[in-house]
Amino acid sequence: MMKKFILLCLLMTAVQSFAQKDPIVMEIDGKPVTKSEFLQIYLKNNPDPKFDKASLDEYVEMFTKFKLKVAEAEKLGYDTIPKLKKELDGYRKQLALPYLIDSVENQAMVAQAYDRIKNEVRASHILVRVDANASPKDTLAAYNRILALKSRIEKGEDFAAVAKMKNGSDDPSAANNGGDLGYFTAFQMVYPFEEKAYTTPIGQISEPFRTRFGYHIVKVTDKRPSRGTIRVAHLMISTGKDATPEAKANAEKKATEIYDKLMAGEKWESMVSLHSDDANSVKKAGELPAFGSGTTQRMVPAFEDAAFALKNVGDISKPVKTDFGYHIIKLLEWKEVASFESMKKELQTKVNKDERSKKTQDAFVAKLKTNYQYKYNGDKNLKWFNEHLDSTYFIGKWSADGKLKSNKPMFVLNGVTAPFTQQEFAAYLEKNYRGVKRDEAKIVVAKQYKNWEKTAILQYEESILPSKYPEYRALLKEYHDGIILYEIMQDRVWNKAVKDTAGLKAYFNANQAKYTWPKRLDATVYECLNADIAKKVSGMLKNDTINSKHVLDVINKDSELNLKVKMNKFDIAQTPYLTNRNLVKGVNPAYEFEGKYYVIKVAAVLEPGFKEFSEAKGMATSDYQNYLEATWLESLRKAHTVKVNSDVLYQIGN
Repeated sequence: MMKKFILLCLLMTAVQSFAQKDPIVMEIDGKPVTKSEFLQIYLKNNPDPKFDKASLDEYVEMFTKFKLKVAEAEKLGYDTIPKLKKELDGYRKQLALPYLIDSVENQAMVAQAYDRIKNEVRASHILVRVDANASPKDTLAAYNRILALKSRIEKGEDFAAVAKMKNGSDDPSAANNGGDLGYFTAFQMVYPFEEKAYTTPIGQISEPFRTRFGYHIVKVTDKRPSRGTIRVAHLMISTGKDATPEAKANAEKKATEIYDKLMAGEKWESMVSLHSDDANSVKKAGELPAFGSGTTQRMVPAFEDAAFALKNVGDISKPVKTDFGYHIIKLLEWKEVASFESMKKELQTKVNKDERSKKTQDAFVAKLKTNYQYKYNGDKNLKWFNEHLDSTYFIGKWSADGKLKSNKPMFVLNGVTAPFTQQEFAAYLEKNYRGVKRDEAKIVVAKQYKNWEKTAILQYEESILPSKYPEYRALLKEYHDGIILYEIMQDRVWNKAVKDTAGLKAYFNANQAKYTWPKRLDATVYECLNADIAKKVSGMLKNDTINSKHVLDVINKDSELNLKVKMNKFDIAQTPYLTNRNLVKGVNPAYEFEGKYYVIKVAAVLEPGFKEFSEAKGMATSDYQNYLEATWLESLRKAHTVKVNSDVLYQIGN
């Protein structure tokens, strides 16, 4: 009794000591948020943190709203919903992966990745799709099909022709590229594919191999030193997939005219602003994300080749044709492959998230066995499986249920036997029959036992990660809260606002004054390259029988750059070239604005007025969502208790 009392006192002392080291900032329904937890989240959400009273008060208010929603979700059992549990389990496994690898082997993978980044490989492939969980029959059929395709190539048929033919490659792009993937480097393909491409000699075809997409064969056509990483800007004249030959010819003509103007001294920025069809880059003077070695960003081969062919910063390419249209490319920056030391941290992160990290798990499992005093009991306890596994296993009909009476441990790890028993192995066998090659029962059992033992040890280690690594535990909590928060917000706010049409209309009617049209012009805007063109357009528009298409055909006969036409109901205050203009119904006199000349034909001047529900529905829905969230939060404050320890909060930066 005295021994228990002493142990209890020691435990209480330890808890009190820990509490003193990590005081409580706030409580939600009695559940504490410690200083370390709060600080970690605060710093994560504030790259430039401030610890003054106003900043902390503001964040506590936002954090309280977040915690109230999470508390309500937990109260309603959102964390027990099967689909959310499955989603969280997926994130848990992803987050756990860096903790379930051997560090020495892992560093070797990092070094390998760097070596591959310094070298690029060009390869073609043929894919035969097969699901990861396909039946043995379907798996065998896919394997035989890829073998047959490989045999045709080995007998002299062209690789690209075989890839393109009916029942050739299942990669849709093969119809256009014959399976040619261009040059690539580490991290730009799934790891098994990358591994096969880098280890197959130039000119040879690999043996069939499997990825999550199916079976592949790869033909390596070239290897070369990396071209480095490049940043470029582009000006694009787009051609849609269904563009007519005439439209494509006009696009090429327009791109050529723009290139000639650039060569004659026109500014790149103004030409991009005036003519580029890439809405994502036009406001950044056409700049694109960096691409090349060591990045996950890839461009189509024609674009990449033209970009890397530019020699000096500021050089501009001739128009380059791709499936998207015509591009004029400007070199902004080129970097050779950086040193290993400067890339090591980034590569480590990529390797940890990548499929290649699984290769290090065998060494990691071996270390766990040593550290956790692994004891094997398998030989005698595998006897039953050797005797009872039959041909029904390979078609998914075999079961140990009701037949296996004992539940002896197959091995002991860290003094634990419960997850490592015969019944657990039997369950694994029943679930993991797909893709198992038919063989003698003893061989099948031995192979499956090896797979199960590795899986079971890793699962055990994963289960105790939260107690071993506080940062992992914090990440899990973050994902847990985020998942259930998103789901309850869907139910209580976002989807409710969309589905509750009666409530939305009632909200709109009660707040109709918020939804009004400003003064607008129902107009056709003629954006002209210069004053002479504007004068010509004005003259043509005096004839009411002439429409905008006719004007475009005439004015752009010699150059696609002469005229653009826009038709819309324009918000005058939000359209700079219409603001502070005395524009009236009919054709207005031409005028200049920021280097362009405008002729405005006004169909009607639309005075300010209330919007109809259909016209304001999007904005009203957003406002209604905010209203629902605010009223919901009011109810949550009444249903849950929040206590903030101001003394601890205001000392959090110390």
